[in-house]
Amino acid sequence: MSERAELFEAVLDSLPEGIALLSLDGRVVFWNRSAEAITGHRGADLVGRPVPAALSPLLPAWQLSEEEDPIPAQNGGRGALIHVQHKLGHSLAAMTQTLLLRDGLGGRIGLAVVFHPAESLDALPHGESSNSQSVQASQAEIEDRLSGFLADFRHGGPVFGVLWITVDQGHELRKTHGVGACETMLEKVERTLANGLRPTEALGRWGDDEYLIISHERTLDMLKAHAQKLAGLARTADFRWWGDRISLTVSIGAAQAEREQSLTQLLERAKAAMFTSFQAGGNQITAAPGGQQCLPS
Repeated sequence: MSERAELFEAVLDSLPEGIALLSLDGRVVFWNRSAEAITGHRGADLVGRPVPAALSPLLPAWQLSEEEDPIPAQNGGRGALIHVQHKLGHSLAAMTQTLLLRDGLGGRIGLAVVFHPAESLDALPHGESSNSQSVQASQAEIEDRLSGFLADFRHGGPVFGVLWITVDQGHELRKTHGVGACETMLEKVERTLANGLRPTEALGRWGDDEYLIISHERTLDMLKAHAQKLAGLARTADFRWWGDRISLTVSIGAAQAEREQSLTQLLERAKAAMFTSFQAGGNQITAAPGGQQCLPS
């Protein structure tokens, strides 16, 4: 039986969607790796405990009722739109579907909740987005912010760094499925990454298949750890195009600003680190300087 349970958990951990198994009293029984990547909340901190307030929207209203069965999913079967609080403190829009679990005699034994970041801004109420300021930042705006942060840093301001991100499948997808498919995929990845940003961070497109994130992590190790979380989040951006399901990964180069270096030098270091990750097979994070060692993401 234990082998079957381990196999079952391994299957759930391999899925790109967040999977939460909950008891009828609202306690977390299982929390897969994608759920950790999407919300930032670790399964080790949740299993065996009541669903925390930050994640309470995952519990449907009918969960407390013993007389009613769940309401069928609306929105054409896509599920319900909810907003939960990411571990980092920001609001995260997600689409959820809930399955009532029963035993062989029909009795309720728990809930299975499947969720993923909202697939498009059109799925959100008008006028809302999960992080619209970051998503809409242009390359010129990112450059202006970088110049300002570097000037402040040179005069004793807070340290900052950049993450140069490329989608590993971008070039191949453009060749095999066309520009339209690639652009749709990139927009989805961009929105997914935006859900993992802190309020002070900025995200913008940088080249055909690339993004740049400005982060105020205090150390290079913290910047690398943040990149790991974003890489995990990017893998949850389940992308389908005309029936084809395409798994997505990203290569990331991380570089902290140095007072004696120019903005061009900072970007060159981050880009070189990203290329190291990409050439190592993708789905990697490399830090600069000393970025010879790649961290599997």
